[in-house]
Amino acid sequence: MASCSEEDLVCPACQDVFRDPLLLSCCHSFCRSCLQSWWTLKQVQECPLCRAVCVWSDPPSNLALKNLCETLRGPRVSIRAAVVCQLHHEKLKLFCLDHQQPACVVCRDAKAHADHRFRPIDEVAQERRAELQTSLKPLQNRLKAFTEAGRNFQLAAEHLRKQSRQVERRVKEQFQKLWEFLREEEAARLQALREEKEQKAELLKTRTEELSRDMEALSHAVRATEEELRAQDASFLTRYQVSELRVRQCPLPDPPQLPKGALIDVAKHLGNLAFNVWNKMKDAVMYTPVVLDPNTANAELVLSEHLSCVRHGKRQQLPDNPERFGYWDSVLGSEGLCSGVHSWDVEVGDSRDWELGVLAESVCRTDFSGSTAWSLEFSGQGYRAYSPTHKYTALSLTQKLRTVRVHLDWEGGELTFSDPDSNTHIHSFTHTFMETLSPHLCTRGALPLKILPVRISVHTGVDESWKYHLQGTNTLTTSEV
Repeated sequence: MASCSEEDLVCPACQDVFRDPLLLSCCHSFCRSCLQSWWTLKQVQECPLCRAVCVWSDPPSNLALKNLCETLRGPRVSIRAAVVCQLHHEKLKLFCLDHQQPACVVCRDAKAHADHRFRPIDEVAQERRAELQTSLKPLQNRLKAFTEAGRNFQLAAEHLRKQSRQVERRVKEQFQKLWEFLREEEAARLQALREEKEQKAELLKTRTEELSRDMEALSHAVRATEEELRAQDASFLTRYQVSELRVRQCPLPDPPQLPKGALIDVAKHLGNLAFNVWNKMKDAVMYTPVVLDPNTANAELVLSEHLSCVRHGKRQQLPDNPERFGYWDSVLGSEGLCSGVHSWDVEVGDSRDWELGVLAESVCRTDFSGSTAWSLEFSGQGYRAYSPTHKYTALSLTQKLRTVRVHLDWEGGELTFSDPDSNTHIHSFTHTFMETLSPHLCTRGALPLKILPVRISVHTGVDESWKYHLQGTNTLTTSEV
């Protein structure tokens, strides 16, 4: 005990006398509450002092240190319970307003406090506690905000990992489909090559056999006649008529030529191979003119894996990132529009509470402070159009909408809604757009809203300039002009 200093009885974390000390495997000790707070914050069971990982999940109590600290704390508690004046050893019941320090009744009559103002210490303490509590409130609020921010950062880190896993899985699935398509296409084209080779090889074999037969007949006639020519005169003349008849009656066919198309049609198999495969691939892929951005979706919205459908569902635990809608049940397209002409179709089906159109990227997303939006909506109040200038405009429609086409001419300053099923106009806005607009969907129902895909077609022309345009109701066409 003589060699034990007061510093040895102080917790390294809270700098106060140990309370229920625990002993770690590295031989350092900490208050139970200090250690639990540290491990909860770090999420790693390590020593706050030396950073050594503790091998015990439930460290034992340091009983010797605990008893020693309780013995030391006993008299301190009694002294604190009865704080006395160091000069007069009387209880401090007064507070000197001039010296701004506690005093006893003897101090009040002392020369050092002549003509000083005194008040009961409990009154002053109560006032000062209230003042300090008021001053402490902003710090407490800021600490609470920092704590919320820390939780949001942790949630964002976990959500980021989850997003990464989901995107990686979807990328692999998409490429697996493309690889399967390419493997099947490769196998089909190699099979066509083998079939052409076998067909043309069989044709050449047949022609070669016919050529061999004709050559054999000619060779026989030539050899027999040449032997007659080498015979003696008498023998030659005796067989002359037979030889002359053989020569005259032997057929003289023209030498055969290779048939047209006897070789592999290399140009058919290799010409524009990648383009032709890509052209065929268009039937195996899907293109949607608007891709929804899940990072903007309200926590109560559920998006499809292809990011083309959205519906209302149970609230999810999502990071409170700046892009996300907190007040509106909305989601935006992933790409803003600040020029050009754009068109997309939205299937609303039987949904009875929705809104769609375009929204300025600068709109407030955390609360209702006015909406810089141009939209068409359907709710219990029927079909209505909304704009920042005219607010709500009731629309009289004769039939229920199942699909809505949104057509934006940014430079022309026109936004048009139409029904592609009946090819009828619904409503138009004219406005001089000055900022980036994003496709906007809002739903408060369980039935989904869906961005419809477009069909891709390819047309070739006389040069190599290409342009993309919409053809028909929902066809994306690639043309050479």
